Amino acid sequence: MTRLGLRGAFALAVLGALALGALAAPGIAALTGFDPAGTDLLKRYAPPSWDHPLGTDELGRDVAMRLLYGARVSLAVGLAAALAASTIGTAIGLVAGYLGGAVDRALMRATDGVLSLPVLPVLIVLAAVDPAKLGLPQGEFTDLGKIVAIVAAFGWPKVARLVRGQALAVRERDFVRAARALGASRARIMLAHVLPNCATPILVATALAVGGTILYESVLSFLGLGIQPPTPSWGNMLTGAQETIWQAPWLAIWPGLAILLAVASINLLADALQDRFDPRRRAQ
Repeated sequence: MTRLGLRGAFALAVLGALALGALAAPGIAALTGFDPAGTDLLKRYAPPSWDHPLGTDELGRDVAMRLLYGARVSLAVGLAAALAASTIGTAIGLVAGYLGGAVDRALMRATDGVLSLPVLPVLIVLAAVDPAKLGLPQGEFTDLGKIVAIVAAFGWPKVARLVRGQALAVRERDFVRAARALGASRARIMLAHVLPNCATPILVATALAVGGTILYESVLSFLGLGIQPPTPSWGNMLTGAQETIWQAPWLAIWPGLAILLAVASINLLADALQDRFDPRRRAQ
Protein backbone atom coordinates (compact mmCIF):
# COMPACT_ATOMS: atom_id res chain seq x y z
CA MET A 1 0.00 0.00 0.00
CA THR A 2 1.35 3.43 -0.86
CA ARG A 3 1.78 6.28 1.56
CA LEU A 4 -1.35 7.82 0.01
CA GLY A 5 -3.45 4.89 1.16
CA LEU A 6 -5.76 2.62 -0.78
CA ARG A 7 -7.89 5.44 -2.21
CA GLY A 8 -4.85 7.33 -3.40
CA ALA A 9 -3.33 4.22 -4.96
CA PHE A 10 -6.56 3.43 -6.80
CA ALA A 11 -6.88 7.02 -8.03
CA LEU A 12 -3.27 7.08 -9.24
CA ALA A 13 -3.76 3.77 -11.04
CA VAL A 14 -6.86 5.01 -12.89
CA LEU A 15 -5.32 8.38 -13.75
CA GLY A 16 -2.10 6.67 -14.82
CA ALA A 17 -4.03 4.36 -17.14
CA LEU A 18 -5.92 7.30 -18.67
CA ALA A 19 -2.74 9.33 -19.11
CA LEU A 20 -0.88 6.35 -20.59
CA GLY A 21 -3.69 5.73 -23.05
CA ALA A 22 -3.70 9.39 -24.05
CA LEU A 23 0.07 9.46 -24.58
CA ALA A 24 0.03 6.20 -26.53
CA ALA A 25 -2.89 7.22 -28.78
CA PRO A 26 -0.77 8.16 -31.85
CA GLY A 27 1.18 4.91 -31.60
CA ILE A 28 -1.99 2.86 -31.22
CA ALA A 29 -3.50 4.64 -34.23
CA ALA A 30 -0.42 3.84 -36.30
CA LEU A 31 -0.49 0.17 -35.28
CA THR A 32 -4.21 -0.35 -35.84
CA GLY A 33 -4.59 1.91 -38.86
CA PHE A 34 -7.63 3.64 -37.32
CA ASP A 35 -7.74 7.38 -37.86
CA PRO A 36 -9.82 9.12 -35.15
CA ALA A 37 -11.12 11.51 -37.81
CA GLY A 38 -11.43 8.93 -40.59
CA THR A 39 -15.00 8.11 -41.61
CA ASP A 40 -16.51 4.89 -42.95
CA LEU A 41 -20.21 5.31 -43.64
CA LEU A 42 -20.60 1.58 -44.28
CA LYS A 43 -19.80 0.92 -40.61
CA ARG A 44 -22.04 3.52 -38.99
CA TYR A 45 -23.25 2.58 -35.49
CA ALA A 46 -21.40 -0.72 -35.53
CA PRO A 47 -21.72 -2.38 -32.10
CA PRO A 48 -18.63 -3.39 -30.11
CA SER A 49 -16.72 -6.11 -31.94
CA TRP A 50 -13.22 -7.54 -32.32
CA ASP A 51 -12.38 -4.93 -34.98
CA HIS A 52 -13.95 -2.07 -33.02
CA PRO A 53 -13.88 -2.97 -29.29
CA LEU A 54 -16.06 0.01 -28.31
CA GLY A 55 -18.09 0.25 -31.52
CA THR A 56 -18.28 3.06 -34.07
CA ASP A 57 -20.12 6.38 -34.14
CA GLU A 58 -22.52 8.07 -36.54
CA LEU A 59 -19.76 8.51 -39.15
CA GLY A 60 -18.22 5.08 -38.75
CA ARG A 61 -15.27 6.35 -36.70
CA ASP A 62 -13.72 4.04 -34.13
CA VAL A 63 -15.00 5.07 -30.68
CA ALA A 64 -12.03 3.62 -28.78
CA MET A 65 -9.56 5.65 -30.82
CA ARG A 66 -11.58 8.82 -30.46
CA LEU A 67 -11.83 8.18 -26.72
CA LEU A 68 -8.03 7.99 -26.46
CA TYR A 69 -7.55 11.16 -28.49
CA GLY A 70 -10.33 12.81 -26.50
CA ALA A 71 -8.38 12.00 -23.34
CA ARG A 72 -5.44 13.97 -24.74
CA VAL A 73 -7.64 17.02 -25.14
CA SER A 74 -9.72 16.79 -21.96
CA LEU A 75 -6.80 15.95 -19.65
CA ALA A 76 -4.55 18.59 -21.23
CA VAL A 77 -7.21 21.29 -20.86
CA GLY A 78 -7.92 20.26 -17.28
CA LEU A 79 -4.26 20.26 -16.27
CA ALA A 80 -3.34 23.48 -18.08
CA ALA A 81 -6.32 25.46 -16.78
CA ALA A 82 -5.84 24.17 -13.23
CA LEU A 83 -2.14 25.10 -13.23
CA ALA A 84 -2.90 28.55 -14.65
CA ALA A 85 -5.67 29.20 -12.11
CA SER A 86 -3.50 27.94 -9.24
CA THR A 87 -0.60 30.14 -10.31
CA ILE A 88 -2.79 33.25 -10.39
CA GLY A 89 -4.53 32.37 -7.13
CA THR A 90 -1.26 31.55 -5.37
CA ALA A 91 0.31 34.86 -6.37
CA ILE A 92 -2.71 36.88 -5.25
CA GLY A 93 -3.22 34.95 -2.01
CA LEU A 94 0.47 35.09 -1.11
CA VAL A 95 0.72 38.84 -1.60
CA ALA A 96 -2.57 39.50 0.20
CA GLY A 97 -1.78 37.23 3.14
CA TYR A 98 1.78 38.41 3.73
CA LEU A 99 1.39 42.14 3.12
CA GLY A 100 -2.03 42.51 4.73
CA GLY A 101 -3.59 45.93 5.26
CA ALA A 102 -5.00 47.83 2.30
CA VAL A 103 -3.41 45.45 -0.20
CA ASP A 104 -5.13 42.50 1.45
CA ARG A 105 -8.50 44.25 1.54
CA ALA A 106 -8.32 45.29 -2.11
CA LEU A 107 -7.28 41.87 -3.38
CA MET A 108 -9.85 40.03 -1.27
CA ARG A 109 -12.66 42.32 -2.42
CA ALA A 110 -11.69 41.53 -6.01
CA THR A 111 -11.63 37.84 -5.09
CA ASP A 112 -15.08 38.06 -3.52
CA GLY A 113 -16.36 39.82 -6.62
CA VAL A 114 -15.21 37.01 -8.90
CA LEU A 115 -16.56 34.37 -6.49
CA SER A 116 -19.99 36.04 -6.55
CA LEU A 117 -20.34 35.47 -10.31
CA PRO A 118 -22.33 32.46 -11.53
CA VAL A 119 -19.43 30.59 -13.08
CA LEU A 120 -21.13 28.28 -15.58
CA PRO A 121 -23.39 30.93 -17.21
CA VAL A 122 -20.42 33.30 -17.48
CA LEU A 123 -18.30 30.56 -19.02
CA ILE A 124 -21.02 29.79 -21.55
CA VAL A 125 -21.34 33.45 -22.55
CA LEU A 126 -17.59 33.94 -22.93
CA ALA A 127 -17.11 30.63 -24.73
CA ALA A 128 -19.73 31.72 -27.28
CA VAL A 129 -17.53 34.63 -28.39
CA ASP A 130 -16.19 34.01 -31.88
CA PRO A 131 -12.35 34.21 -31.85
CA ALA A 132 -12.37 35.30 -35.49
CA LYS A 133 -14.17 38.53 -34.53
CA LEU A 134 -11.32 39.29 -32.13
CA GLY A 135 -8.74 38.81 -34.84
CA LEU A 136 -7.58 35.42 -33.52
CA PRO A 137 -6.94 32.45 -35.81
CA GLN A 138 -9.41 29.60 -35.62
CA GLY A 139 -8.33 26.04 -35.00
CA GLU A 140 -7.78 23.33 -32.41
CA PHE A 141 -5.23 25.27 -30.39
CA THR A 142 -7.45 28.36 -30.36
CA ASP A 143 -10.31 26.31 -28.90
CA LEU A 144 -7.98 24.82 -26.29
CA GLY A 145 -6.49 28.19 -25.38
CA LYS A 146 -9.92 29.80 -25.13
CA ILE A 147 -11.19 27.26 -22.62
CA VAL A 148 -7.98 27.35 -20.59
CA ALA A 149 -8.03 31.16 -20.44
CA ILE A 150 -11.71 31.37 -19.50
CA VAL A 151 -11.52 28.72 -16.77
CA ALA A 152 -8.29 30.16 -15.35
CA ALA A 153 -9.78 33.65 -15.28
CA PHE A 154 -12.59 32.49 -12.99
CA GLY A 155 -10.97 29.55 -11.21
CA TRP A 156 -8.29 31.32 -9.15
CA PRO A 157 -10.32 32.82 -6.23
CA LYS A 158 -10.64 29.58 -4.23
CA VAL A 159 -6.89 29.01 -4.39
CA ALA A 160 -6.29 32.65 -3.47
CA ARG A 161 -8.41 32.40 -0.34
CA LEU A 162 -6.72 29.17 0.78
CA VAL A 163 -3.23 30.54 0.23
CA ARG A 164 -4.09 33.83 1.94
CA GLY A 165 -5.31 32.02 5.05
CA GLN A 166 -2.16 29.91 5.19
CA ALA A 167 0.08 32.92 4.56
CA LEU A 168 -1.59 34.86 7.38
CA ALA A 169 -0.65 32.08 9.79
CA VAL A 170 2.87 31.49 8.47
CA ARG A 171 3.94 35.13 8.46
CA GLU A 172 3.70 35.21 12.28
CA ARG A 173 5.99 32.24 12.84
CA ASP A 174 9.43 32.63 14.34
CA PHE A 175 11.43 31.68 11.26
CA VAL A 176 9.67 34.37 9.22
CA ARG A 177 10.31 36.95 11.94
CA ALA A 178 13.96 35.88 12.02
CA ALA A 179 14.30 36.29 8.26
CA ARG A 180 12.69 39.70 8.50
CA ALA A 181 15.06 40.71 11.30
CA LEU A 182 18.05 39.61 9.21
CA GLY A 183 17.00 42.04 6.49
CA ALA A 184 15.54 39.64 3.94
CA SER A 185 13.37 41.33 1.34
CA ARG A 186 9.62 40.83 1.22
CA ALA A 187 9.89 38.97 -2.06
CA ARG A 188 12.51 36.59 -0.67
CA ILE A 189 10.51 35.91 2.48
CA MET A 190 7.34 35.22 0.52
CA LEU A 191 9.03 32.91 -1.99
CA ALA A 192 11.56 31.16 0.24
CA HIS A 193 9.71 30.94 3.56
CA VAL A 194 5.98 31.51 3.20
CA LEU A 195 5.27 29.83 -0.15
CA PRO A 196 6.77 26.39 0.73
CA ASN A 197 4.52 26.26 3.79
CA CYS A 198 1.48 26.85 1.58
CA ALA A 199 2.28 23.86 -0.64
CA THR A 200 -0.34 21.50 0.78
CA PRO A 201 -3.46 23.65 0.17
CA ILE A 202 -2.08 24.62 -3.25
CA LEU A 203 -1.53 20.99 -4.20
CA VAL A 204 -4.97 19.87 -3.04
CA ALA A 205 -6.74 22.85 -4.65
CA THR A 206 -4.92 22.27 -7.94
CA ALA A 207 -5.91 18.60 -7.98
CA LEU A 208 -9.56 19.50 -7.39
CA ALA A 209 -9.38 22.21 -10.07
CA VAL A 210 -8.29 19.65 -12.67
CA GLY A 211 -11.46 17.65 -12.12
CA GLY A 212 -13.63 20.77 -12.17
CA THR A 213 -12.04 21.95 -15.41
CA ILE A 214 -12.64 18.60 -17.10
CA LEU A 215 -16.32 18.96 -16.21
CA TYR A 216 -16.42 22.54 -17.51
CA GLU A 217 -14.74 21.51 -20.76
CA SER A 218 -17.18 18.63 -21.15
CA VAL A 219 -20.18 20.89 -20.60
CA LEU A 220 -18.94 23.57 -23.01
CA SER A 221 -18.03 21.01 -25.68
CA PHE A 222 -21.36 19.25 -25.18
CA LEU A 223 -23.10 22.58 -25.86
CA GLY A 224 -20.96 23.13 -28.96
CA LEU A 225 -19.00 26.00 -27.41
CA GLY A 226 -15.78 24.19 -26.56
CA ILE A 227 -13.60 21.87 -28.62
CA GLN A 228 -15.01 21.73 -32.13
CA PRO A 229 -15.28 18.55 -34.25
CA PRO A 230 -13.60 16.73 -35.86
CA THR A 231 -11.14 17.12 -32.95
CA PRO A 232 -12.46 14.67 -30.34
CA SER A 233 -12.99 15.48 -26.69
CA TRP A 234 -15.08 13.61 -24.17
CA GLY A 235 -17.59 16.45 -24.14
CA ASN A 236 -18.21 16.73 -27.87
CA MET A 237 -18.37 12.93 -28.15
CA LEU A 238 -21.42 13.14 -25.90
CA THR A 239 -22.93 15.76 -28.20
CA GLY A 240 -23.09 13.28 -31.06
CA ALA A 241 -24.52 10.61 -28.75
CA GLN A 242 -27.53 12.48 -27.40
CA GLU A 243 -29.73 11.79 -30.44
CA THR A 244 -28.82 8.11 -30.67
CA ILE A 245 -28.98 7.09 -27.03
CA TRP A 246 -31.38 4.22 -27.78
CA GLN A 247 -29.96 3.25 -31.14
CA ALA A 248 -26.28 3.22 -30.07
CA PRO A 249 -26.04 3.64 -26.28
CA TRP A 250 -22.29 2.92 -26.27
CA LEU A 251 -21.69 6.35 -27.81
CA ALA A 252 -22.83 7.93 -24.55
CA ILE A 253 -21.62 5.25 -22.14
CA TRP A 254 -17.90 5.33 -22.94
CA PRO A 255 -17.19 9.09 -22.88
CA GLY A 256 -19.50 9.48 -19.88
CA LEU A 257 -17.68 6.71 -18.06
CA ALA A 258 -14.31 8.28 -18.93
CA ILE A 259 -15.40 11.63 -17.47
CA LEU A 260 -16.76 9.91 -14.36
CA LEU A 261 -13.57 7.90 -13.79
CA ALA A 262 -11.27 10.87 -14.36
CA VAL A 263 -13.14 13.32 -12.12
CA ALA A 264 -13.83 10.78 -9.36
CA SER A 265 -10.20 9.64 -9.36
CA ILE A 266 -8.93 13.22 -9.18
CA ASN A 267 -11.23 13.95 -6.25
CA LEU A 268 -10.08 10.77 -4.48
CA LEU A 269 -6.46 11.73 -5.08
CA ALA A 270 -7.04 15.23 -3.69
CA ASP A 271 -8.68 13.75 -0.60
CA ALA A 272 -5.77 11.31 -0.17
CA LEU A 273 -3.27 14.16 -0.48
CA GLN A 274 -5.17 16.10 2.17
CA ASP A 275 -5.06 13.08 4.50
CA ARG A 276 -1.39 12.53 3.78
CA PHE A 277 -0.16 16.08 4.42
CA ASP A 278 -2.63 17.34 7.04
CA PRO A 279 -1.56 15.96 10.46
CA ARG A 280 -4.90 16.92 12.01
CA ARG A 281 -6.81 14.67 9.58
CA ARG A 282 -4.27 11.84 9.93
CA ALA A 283 -4.81 11.86 13.70
CA GLN A 284 -8.57 11.36 13.34
